[in-house]
Amino acid sequence: MNNPSPIPVTVIGGYLGSGKTTLVNHLLRNAGGKRLAIMVNEFGELPIDEDLIEAEGDELISLAGGCVCCSFGSDLMEAMSKLAELSPRPHNVILEASGVALPGSIASTLSLLPDFSIDGVVVLADAETVQHRATDKFMADTIIRQLNDADIVLLNKTDLVSAEELVNTRNGLMSLANGAQVVDTRDSVVSPAIVLQDFMWSFDSESPQLPDHPACFETHSLPMDEAVDPQLFIESLFNDYPGLVRAKGFVKDLNGDLKTLQMVGKRGVVSAAPPEVKEGLVVIFTPETPAKPRQD
Repeated sequence: MNNPSPIPVTVIGGYLGSGKTTLVNHLLRNAGGKRLAIMVNEFGELPIDEDLIEAEGDELISLAGGCVCCSFGSDLMEAMSKLAELSPRPHNVILEASGVALPGSIASTLSLLPDFSIDGVVVLADAETVQHRATDKFMADTIIRQLNDADIVLLNKTDLVSAEELVNTRNGLMSLANGAQVVDTRDSVVSPAIVLQDFMWSFDSESPQLPDHPACFETHSLPMDEAVDPQLFIESLFNDYPGLVRAKGFVKDLNGDLKTLQMVGKRGVVSAAPPEVKEGLVVIFTPETPAKPRQD
């Protein structure tokens, strides 16, 4: 029997009060049939909305739609191993880091587990407080390191600041986040396709439309009729789409083998493609900088 594909893990970070819990509940409410596994240090630290809970146990809470919430306590690696044994397996794992944790370090640890792959690091930032906290002598180091770990920064609570403050904060984050894409949000409302890999193909890849997000995104569908060097193609996509948030699809390499391409923020990964997939790529991007899709 073939080994199952690694389960993608998204690590969600951000300082205290940035909106991580609200984001997790939003994703659970918009799971769309996907089985999500939520990992938390202790159940009490992540107040899942009560109407989403179907049953509670010592180590695992059953949630609506086949989702689960699992507590890892002091042993993350053991809890993840148990999660991989679930049947059916989750489609995605969401690990919410504590408000003072470094999500990049967590992602590096999880990358050692063969049953899982790192989908991306998403860091929330409170538009009202992040600039002050990033200069505070007690909090600045943690805030800056969290942002530096991010593939995508969700600039949350944008309705609580003026337009001028929002521009200044966004510009500051783009520097602190070291090339990560900054996405504006209110009340942690964001399309699951921005946060989670599997949702990239939950909408029609022939005529993609990104649902459930108030901000302005564009999506392009690239048919990929010709063979490419996957790594060079990833580099060209970053150049052609400066506002690239996510991209996923399947391409044929120069040897004729099908490869999976996955891009999130500044991260790009090439892996073997599953059987019986069709070549093609979907790109989600912000259109502030005009994109120039490849024609060759």
